[in-house]
Amino acid sequence: MEIQPHNQKSAAVWGSGGSDYDRISETIADSIEHLLNRLDVRPGEKALDLATGTGWTARRLAQKGAKVTALDIGEGVVEAAKHLARKANLDIEFGIGDAEQVDLPDAAFDVITSTCGVMFASRPDAVARELARLCRPGGRIGLTTWPPEGTLAGLFGVMRPYMPPPTSPAPPSPFEWGRPERVAELLGDNFDLSFETATTVLRMPSGEYVWQVFSEGYGPTKMLHRVIDRKDDLRRDFIDFHEAHRTAMGIAMPRDYLVVIGTRR
Repeated sequence: MEIQPHNQKSAAVWGSGGSDYDRISETIADSIEHLLNRLDVRPGEKALDLATGTGWTARRLAQKGAKVTALDIGEGVVEAAKHLARKANLDIEFGIGDAEQVDLPDAAFDVITSTCGVMFASRPDAVARELARLCRPGGRIGLTTWPPEGTLAGLFGVMRPYMPPPTSPAPPSPFEWGRPERVAELLGDNFDLSFETATTVLRMPSGEYVWQVFSEGYGPTKMLHRVIDRKDDLRRDFIDFHEAHRTAMGIAMPRDYLVVIGTRR
């Protein structure tokens, strides 16, 4: 499967975390379980996990008995996902794939998931079309997304001053996927939708520890730190942002998220 030219840079960014990205997924494991519980995945169902990263959600789908295909644009995370699945003795078909143009048949899946994944695609309308095309009538999609007013959006606000100026016109914000109104615009013509909000808490010993985990495993942070000159300033601002959520026992940063369940008409 090929990555479209306009997504090649994003593929390098998201793939750069490699196996260390699994530590990022671990911090949102409870939100992934929330989604899978609402989807009620059954043994034997054909499942597709888009923007799978290192395959945390794909592995949980397989452990529930689904027949899983999982795609991501980042080669580094896909290779790690394959290794982690083999280590867990799980049979999952991993591959490189672009969520805006998926080389798979129409109506091929009973369940499609993306946990804080496809929201970062550059062309939301294309993703929405693919979700509708790939899901069989009566099948389900399940997404978790970050809202625009949440702390994850705030983290990107910390990094934004260090990023290059956006192209003109600016690409759509990924955090729009965290608004039910926007999700309904994208998916409501083809899916009956329901929404639920919840909070996952990032618990780590210190802001410095959070920086270590994210600068090693989270592609946007890792690549930004790699290419900028003001490395110490970014590190300082990143740590300070998380230290604002310190408790007596360490960092406890609440991260609100949205669960979207859709049934294909």
